[in-house]
Amino acid sequence: QVQLVESGGGLVQAGDSLRLSCATSGRTFSSYAMGWFRQAPGKEREFVSAISVSGGITLYANSVKGRFTISRDNAKNTVYLQMNSLEPEDTAVYYCAAREGAARSMGSVYDYWGQGTQVTVSS
Repeated sequence: QVQLVESGGGLVQAGDSLRLSCATSGRTFSSYAMGWFRQAPGKEREFVSAISVSGGITLYANSVKGRFTISRDNAKNTVYLQMNSLEPEDTAVYYCAAREGAARSMGSVYDYWGQGTQVTVSS
């Protein structure tokens, strides 16, 4: 009942910035905590960031703290991931996810997922 569509990925150089967007459909966006996850080739999916329903609580993986910022605009049914100081290690497909309840770092508890957007960072 919730559709998520990521956009904003691309090919950039180390040190550059990107802003990912996750647009949602449906009328229940404001009831969901949102998360960002990523998966690099040959690696397991990993948590990146999450944000509570109101946006008042945010959670970040240690690898992106200080560089990435998650935000949401409930009026636009959209969640964002601002990525600064990108590194080659950030190269991955980035996925947006939604769940009822609190923001969590465990991907298995999220109910809805987008199709992903590719982020490639060259050195």
